[in-house]
Amino acid sequence: MIRFLAQRLIRAVVVLLGVSALAFILIDLAPGDYFQEMRLSPQITRETVAALRVEYGLDQPLPVRYARWLRSVSRGELGFSFAYNRPVWPLLRPRIGNTLILTMTALVCSWLIAIPAGVWMASRAGRWSDRISGMGSTFLLATPDVLVGLVLLALALRTGWFPAGGMHTPASAEMGIWGRAKDLTVHLILPVCALIAGIIPVFVRHVRSAMVDVLYSSFITAARGHGVPRSRLLFSHALPAAANPLISLFGISVGVLLSGSLLVEVIMSWPGVGPMLLQAILERDPHVVVGAVLFSTLFLVAGSVLADIFLYLADPRIRVE
Repeated sequence: MIRFLAQRLIRAVVVLLGVSALAFILIDLAPGDYFQEMRLSPQITRETVAALRVEYGLDQPLPVRYARWLRSVSRGELGFSFAYNRPVWPLLRPRIGNTLILTMTALVCSWLIAIPAGVWMASRAGRWSDRISGMGSTFLLATPDVLVGLVLLALALRTGWFPAGGMHTPASAEMGIWGRAKDLTVHLILPVCALIAGIIPVFVRHVRSAMVDVLYSSFITAARGHGVPRSRLLFSHALPAAANPLISLFGISVGVLLSGSLLVEVIMSWPGVGPMLLQAILERDPHVVVGAVLFSTLFLVAGSVLADIFLYLADPRIRVE
């Protein structure tokens, strides 16, 4: 088990280094930088702009700047933000927590919906109910995430049933712990629904496909012949046998939900990594962009490693290998 985890962690470190280097290269290839707009101001001289570029190290070659950024990572800073004039990690830390709250809530809710829905569709494969459900999931899958988010936002604005954005109301600072939890739950409903609407058709289809393959196997036929109850047959016998591809999908779903959450956060004004990443791209703040990209990659790698651990525990064949 230790060797298994060590191999996965080494691969994760290599992936993170590669992604950070690629992000630096792409940002360097993009035209302009943070201090380019200062040249347009008649109140700022060219000598001032040149001095600022030297102070922040933008006059150095790309390998030197990347090495300096790696040293800042070793100090826990993740570089320096030009726009905020402070290290990147204190800026990203609260945003990362907010994004994790949104993403993990959507992840748990989507799987709690997808597993029973996919099992039910697999048990009724070929019937009209299965076909109608498949048409509904196809329609939902073809609907852009932006459109879903805008429709939910319009619903909140017209009805007033849900908050139209943000994470807390201004009065939540004076509430107790249960009041703040309730306020957070109410603000989570629309962003979580927007995320679930985009990913739930994929989950349901994969659960249905895995279950259909298992339901026609010989041991399920034998269990059905011995009079095993339907619910026990589906959830105690067929679902564990179909778990391997679903566990792999779980690891991928973490990254998919995270990428979707960045867009939903911008639409729903959720104070996560998404709005900060968009602002950093517009302001040409390179270290904030690299830090946000690195966090997204870290979350995806963590989901993949977690899925590998679950597969190691669930499948004896992997332990033998």
